[in-house]
Amino acid sequence: MTTTHQRPGGPSPLRCYTATSLRILKQLQADHRTVAMILLVPALLMTLLYFVYKNYPTVPGAPRLFDRVGITMLGVLPFVVMFLITAIAMQRERVSGTLERLMTTPLSKPALLGGYGTAFSVAAAGQAVIACVVSFWLLDLQAEGSPILVVLIAVVDAVLGVALGLLASAFARTEFQAVQFMPVIVLPQFFLCGLLVPRGQLPGWLEAISNVLPLSYAVDALQQVSAHTGATGLMWRDLAVVAGFAIVALGLGAATLRRRTA
Repeated sequence: MTTTHQRPGGPSPLRCYTATSLRILKQLQADHRTVAMILLVPALLMTLLYFVYKNYPTVPGAPRLFDRVGITMLGVLPFVVMFLITAIAMQRERVSGTLERLMTTPLSKPALLGGYGTAFSVAAAGQAVIACVVSFWLLDLQAEGSPILVVLIAVVDAVLGVALGLLASAFARTEFQAVQFMPVIVLPQFFLCGLLVPRGQLPGWLEAISNVLPLSYAVDALQQVSAHTGATGLMWRDLAVVAGFAIVALGLGAATLRRRTA
């Protein structure tokens, strides 16, 4: 009786992961409209927000409304845009059969999801950097803390959007169904994250729900940067929570991959 061993000449997990990441990045690079949406939409929306609040009266000595709302939106917008784009793109891979073909190769599920996550996260980082540069240096957004910290939080928020988009795509059969997850996953977090009403002023049961939603911690981290000149322990804690949610979402996405592509 012969025993089947892993082929010694087969590609390593790192090599498979790297190849997957590069393939997705090349696909994104060839899709100019998607690249434009990823890189420019949050910056354009921040510009629109600036003009919406430009003539809003400000109490002397108080921060402008654009400063209070804008710094939070630098976390919310990358999260929303990357969730939408990642969910649709991943579902397109499933429908086209690309994902099924990849699952017949030595590529492991964690390496596969990691490759997709890394590729979209690179795009998300570019998006967050452009949005923050436009906001701080062109629109004169003011915050007590360093813009570098805002960029860091915005990047992690965008990566969270990528991870949740990958997870949502596992439960959709069409691109339209992937979009339908946005009201279920994104909008409740938008309402309860503290942007519209401080979380401490929510009814007790809604505050309890907001405490288990990752976007709440992203907003809290940005508010820490807005109010303090340096990084605080609470900011690092909130950022770690957001990153932890992203890792868990990627793990759950890998766990559901076989069932949805079989």
